[in-house]
Amino acid sequence: MDKKQYVTDLAPKGEVDSIFLVKYIAKMDSRDGKNYLNVILADSTGDVEARKWHGAEKVIEAVAKGDYVGVKGKVNLYQGRHQVIVSSITKLSPEDVQVEEFVPKSKTSPDIMFDELDGIIDSLNDVYIKDLLKAIVHDGEIQRRLKLWAAGKSIHHAYQGGLLEHILGCTKLAVSLCEFYPVNRNYVIAGTVLHDLCKIYELTDGAMVEYTEEGKLVGHLIGVVELFDRYAAKIPHFPHTVKLHLKHILVSHHGEYEYGSPKIPQTSEALLVHQIDLLDSKMHSFEAVKKQDKQPGHWSGYVKHLDRIVFKGELPTHKEYVKEDRKLSEKGESNTAKKSGPTGELKQNLGGLLKDFKVE
Repeated sequence: MDKKQYVTDLAPKGEVDSIFLVKYIAKMDSRDGKNYLNVILADSTGDVEARKWHGAEKVIEAVAKGDYVGVKGKVNLYQGRHQVIVSSITKLSPEDVQVEEFVPKSKTSPDIMFDELDGIIDSLNDVYIKDLLKAIVHDGEIQRRLKLWAAGKSIHHAYQGGLLEHILGCTKLAVSLCEFYPVNRNYVIAGTVLHDLCKIYELTDGAMVEYTEEGKLVGHLIGVVELFDRYAAKIPHFPHTVKLHLKHILVSHHGEYEYGSPKIPQTSEALLVHQIDLLDSKMHSFEAVKKQDKQPGHWSGYVKHLDRIVFKGELPTHKEYVKEDRKLSEKGESNTAKKSGPTGELKQNLGGLLKDFKVE
């Protein structure tokens, strides 16, 4: 079946008749005690919330998260967001759809991003760190996954190739920032290359990104230390102190204990890697909000994971001095003259007299 509409095509009061991926589905209870269907529909351009007010029980028995469905309905604008009011929803066979139409992708070719990352690794002057990074990223399976995997389920870089895009973005920031701070460039770049690498084992790939068993039980912070040890062991006489400092950077890159770090950054290099990771992820989150938010005007709706609303407009830039409007200037001078006349002086004097007046 052909996909007729994408999420970005939907507009308020418009009709919906297309195929979508079900990212979330649940039967909910309304205030009047009746059931309704709460659904998140998605494709390669984004996702949209949907409601079906009647027949929730029947649909929930036939449709599950991860299914492809044919949807008919209408688009409403609810609290600044698009919402599809579903009239019918029908489960489809995966063989009837083109899966690539439902997988969001990075705008940059993964091969180009990988080559750029590899070039930065080539620039390192610590032979042990360079050999380690080369061995890891050129592992056939790691390289394959790195070019496909998302960096997360929904928060930042949540699309195919997003993990490589995030790692490259952080590494390019490291190249620039290491020029400004007295840090060892080799360690900072190693930290940005490796810090999130084991998300290739923490998350699944494809249209529906989920946490794997390894992701739920171990996670990428511990996983990358195990990966590091495995490859470092293959390099003769890999220095123990280099291992310690690289491991510290990796286990502390979330920055705070409450964010899952077993350690907080205790070296300048570790702190810089944490700040770079935080900067790249937050800036990307802001850009995603500005592109996806449907709220009219310059401000987004409330964004839960950022705990704020986001300004979506462009900040003003003046390449020439603003020429003063003479008429407005004269009007302003006239108003000032009026205020400073006899009446204005009287008001000022009365104000001074009454300032210290108190009722006994």
